[in-house]
Amino acid sequence: MKYSLVAALLVQSTVVLGNLLSVHFKAPTAAHFYELVRNDTYDFGCRPIAHPTEDGHFKLHALLSEQQIAHLEKEYESVPEISLHREVMVKRAATAPIGTGDRFKSGTVAPVGLGTQASGTTISSIMNVAEITSAINALVKTYGVSTITLPNKTFNGATSVAAYVGAGTDKSAYHLYLSAGVHARERGGPDQLIYWISDLLSASKSGSGLTYGKKTYTNAQVKSVLAAGIVFFPLVNPDGVAYDQSSSSLWRKNRNTKSGSSGSSVGVDINRNFDFLWNFKKYFDPSEAPASTSPSSETFYGTSAASEPETKNHVSVYDSFPKIRWFMDIHSAAGDLLYSWGDDDDQSTSTTMNFLNSAYDGKRGVVGDSVYKEYIPSTDLTNVKNVAAKTVAAMKAVGGRSYVTMQAVGLYPTSGASDDYSYSRQWAKSGANKVYGYTMEFG
Repeated sequence: MKYSLVAALLVQSTVVLGNLLSVHFKAPTAAHFYELVRNDTYDFGCRPIAHPTEDGHFKLHALLSEQQIAHLEKEYESVPEISLHREVMVKRAATAPIGTGDRFKSGTVAPVGLGTQASGTTISSIMNVAEITSAINALVKTYGVSTITLPNKTFNGATSVAAYVGAGTDKSAYHLYLSAGVHARERGGPDQLIYWISDLLSASKSGSGLTYGKKTYTNAQVKSVLAAGIVFFPLVNPDGVAYDQSSSSLWRKNRNTKSGSSGSSVGVDINRNFDFLWNFKKYFDPSEAPASTSPSSETFYGTSAASEPETKNHVSVYDSFPKIRWFMDIHSAAGDLLYSWGDDDDQSTSTTMNFLNSAYDGKRGVVGDSVYKEYIPSTDLTNVKNVAAKTVAAMKAVGGRSYVTMQAVGLYPTSGASDDYSYSRQWAKSGANKVYGYTMEFG
């Protein structure tokens, strides 16, 4: 199985920002950021990750308001080891305009990705929400892609659809699952997934290969990827994406108003709502905040595990396709490929030190200590690391940019995330298949 092709298209989008300001902190060690990232009023994207720099230091990216920047600049005046740097701001409208019509003509014109076009070709705008639906319909009409209507309507009444292709009608023959659009503001994920699928199908049908940047794939490789069976869910959070596209507000959550009806109190972070150690107050050390109980927080975890229709829809795919083995959730914008676990450091020696063991409740999540580390079999850890390394190598060959692969726990733990949920199912749900879970943050 050529997993590198799965990642090849993921470098094609441009990171875009709106009214918040893009900044980074710099410090001699990752540990210098620990207290900073425990404050859930600051926005560090999907997960706060410290990237090594060429001079031996570390960088931590964030999206902050002017008021937050002013506060932190004053706070760190007496801490010379930590510095805050503004990055060059590019208005979102200049780099990621939203399509205003329907380039797929009500599902009659198939999307065409960059892998089948001449070098230097660009895509002028991001798909609007209606175009995403139209593009999926065009894949159905042009290439015979199958769709499945997911069971739960969103808070605003949207119906969600996943699609599958490559392995025929037997749903147990599908092994790859990719999703995008969980966080509304991370523009480009749904587009990349749809264009990648369209490239695979176009090349397979014509008998040609695909070329992304400096990397070329043969028709035989294209067919091998399709033969693995691909399930794709391009728009997990349609309400949030529609709101972000209409407001350019860098909206992250869904649009559920049950916990708050105005401003930042609206919505739940879907990627903190999955049924994996969701009740962090119970499961994690009191010093850690892997999510938030505050509706105004960007990481508000909801009212219960899988309380949100978007989460329920995402999970339902596993029940429909019981032999999924590899999962990737496409996010942005740090340039990372993250693998399990996200709740604590990995360890492969103590099987009893695991997320289901209540003896460790209240002790999880402190990175770097010896009180608790999450169990992962050594063969699984080897597998996820090897595939991650091959993936980032393939992505660099395509676009030239270096990606970092690392354990998802980063600088602090997370709870209720999609990748940890996927990997945890083999133990938490009777009869569930083993699924290796990843989060891709395209750069």
